[in-house]
Amino acid sequence: MKNKIRVVLADDHPVVRDGLAAIVNQQADMEVVGEAGDGEEAIALYERHRPDVMVLDLRMPKRDGVAVVQRVLELHPKACILIMTTYDGDEDIFQCLSQGAKGYLLKDAPRPEILAAIRAVSEDRPYTSSQVAAKALQRMGKPSLTQRELAVLQLVAEGRSNKDIARRLSITEGTAKTHVKAILTKLDAISRTEAVAVAHKRGLIHL
Repeated sequence: MKNKIRVVLADDHPVVRDGLAAIVNQQADMEVVGEAGDGEEAIALYERHRPDVMVLDLRMPKRDGVAVVQRVLELHPKACILIMTTYDGDEDIFQCLSQGAKGYLLKDAPRPEILAAIRAVSEDRPYTSSQVAAKALQRMGKPSLTQRELAVLQLVAEGRSNKDIARRLSITEGTAKTHVKAILTKLDAISRTEAVAVAHKRGLIHL
């Protein structure tokens, strides 16, 4: 008989972990070997168990999903990671997949799809639901914000004025204004409030 697919679950909600563990452990061909409640623990458990698949939530304490994906793949380039989250912002999806996560699934996916995704990823096959794939493609067609623009956007989200942004980032008020204008253009927004709403929805900033 072929070996079971060994799974590590990383999610900061115990109820979600319990539910997932129950589904996985009911399968004849898979078993949960470890459960993590935060990003640091997820990395440590990956190191300890070297599972076939790590099922990883995006928003976790200590390190978020993207940082965990980066670190685990740095240490183990062949690691198979499946992101499973409630967030479908195209930036989140794009970041995780471009960092090397094998799959991306939303938590409201039906049970057969969750199991199919774990099996696919364990065989090193990419897995994304059609709605997630569509969002990732959409994101590829959008202009990216620079690191500086993201820093400005975060300050705009905090309700800061151009003058305040300039002071905090040690740039001129004119430069701050230029950055804000570029952000509005790239996000296709007509006001600062709309830009913040769009950015939050896409996962560019987290309020």
